[in-house]
Amino acid sequence: MKWLPRALGYAVLPAEAVLAVCLVAEVPVPALLLHAVELVVAVALLLGALVYRRARRDGLPPREALYEVVPEPVVRLAGHELGLMVSLVRWAGRRRHGVHGGAEAFGHARDQAALMYGFAFVCAVEAVGMSWLLWDVPVVHEVFLLLDVYTVLFVLGVHAASVTRPHLLDGRVLRLRQGCHVDLAVPLGSIATVRHQSLFTHGKADGELNLKVGGQTSLVLELAEPVEAVGLLGKRRPVRVVRFHADEPRALYAALRRARTAPSPAPDTAV
Repeated sequence: MKWLPRALGYAVLPAEAVLAVCLVAEVPVPALLLHAVELVVAVALLLGALVYRRARRDGLPPREALYEVVPEPVVRLAGHELGLMVSLVRWAGRRRHGVHGGAEAFGHARDQAALMYGFAFVCAVEAVGMSWLLWDVPVVHEVFLLLDVYTVLFVLGVHAASVTRPHLLDGRVLRLRQGCHVDLAVPLGSIATVRHQSLFTHGKADGELNLKVGGQTSLVLELAEPVEAVGLLGKRRPVRVVRFHADEPRALYAALRRARTAPSPAPDTAV
């Protein structure tokens, strides 16, 4: 049954987009057609809710149950876009994600700031130019203006996500993050070696993950046990070598050495 709401969704989304363009362009749309599309949307939502509820009853966690209704890549892309907009709010409020409970935070966005600001400025100039050129074509002007404004917000959101989601280190796990799409938890016990090594060229190889910032990485982890890396669209693969960047790589290197050599508390000792 789960294929039915997906099929309806694939059919309804293009229809909704076409209707939206027609309404903005003031093209007459028969009322019967509008009601028919909205009815199909309602049926798709109802069937999706039923499939989700059944999946939850079968014991699936909320995210896995949602994947039964909406394909995982679609959910992840929507979550990524939402995460970028939330990151802009956090950036404006000078709040960082996940920095609590005694975890040490290590920023990694400094070396990409100039590039991202420059890209956002170019997009803003392009938005102004297109708005002026299309001023006499209202519908096209509004569509392009919306797309241009969203592009500027997207670029700033990518940088805001990097600023507000630093790498985190506590006594058990190193969380390596990149924007809203990478959040890799590396248990400290799985780290075989760690070294400070600045690289500006990175080849692709099985079992390796490169989290570049401004085209560079500055630290390398070699793992005794592989960890699972999840891509933007949900693709999973094991990695044994992780290269990543930090604004202060020597400070993070020293913190990692301290955390890995610190004695473990006794079982009956409160942490």
